[in-house]
Amino acid sequence: EVKSYMSYKKHLMLFLYILVFIVLLVPTSFLAIEPDPPKLSNVTKRNTPLYLSYYDINGKLIRSIDKRKKMVAITYDDGPSVNTKKILETLNKYNSVATFFVIGNRVEEYSDTVKTAYNYGCEIGNHTFDHKLLTDLGSSEIQYQIKATNTAVKNCIGINPVIMRPPCGLNDCWTDKNINMPLILWSIDTLDWKTLNPSSTIDAVLGKVKDGDIILMHDFYKETAIATETIVPSLVLEGYQLVTVSELAECRGITLENQELYMNFALE
Repeated sequence: EVKSYMSYKKHLMLFLYILVFIVLLVPTSFLAIEPDPPKLSNVTKRNTPLYLSYYDINGKLIRSIDKRKKMVAITYDDGPSVNTKKILETLNKYNSVATFFVIGNRVEEYSDTVKTAYNYGCEIGNHTFDHKLLTDLGSSEIQYQIKATNTAVKNCIGINPVIMRPPCGLNDCWTDKNINMPLILWSIDTLDWKTLNPSSTIDAVLGKVKDGDIILMHDFYKETAIATETIVPSLVLEGYQLVTVSELAECRGITLENQELYMNFALE
């Protein structure tokens, strides 16, 4: 029994030594657990004459927008998709956010992606439930397309979208009356869906973008995710703050009105 106990103790000590050796060799970055982004339900927003700032539940500053500096809103349509996650990784890397106009029937399948976007501080907008052209629909079908998407988003992140974008940007007095939300179009169209070329998408933005612009892209395509990896850091390097559509409007002192159309928020 004594020999058995001594053998057991010897093996236990050997195991502990090996364990300590492994811990010392493994980089701390590998062992570190990446913290979850703060839940927006626990975030406090403060709007002052100079800054629009966000603080976590402990009062720590998370993100701040300087109203005196340039800002643009990058927007993505037709998602969420398998490519949205890569876009979010790029945005988060550069402490930037965007607005995602989602198709309602895709929200449940990519609910984790939508939640991640929301918790990073991105805005989730309404892009109809089936991406049908609203100008071809009757009143009840238009209202269904809007309400069903709002419901899908609320079931996912707990709040309704406050802005929407009609598919292909097509709207008229009839559709606007039945949508009853602020309608957001764009001032820069990258045509990424048409070219499916990262370089073309990049060239459509860089060198052409101006303060207050709303940029249109589509997170449905991997080529757009690739282009985003260049566009985002380039705009940040040029001094642009990448904000959501609602943040851009708020920083410019504009109250978004239902049934009104907005293409940019440039300073006059």
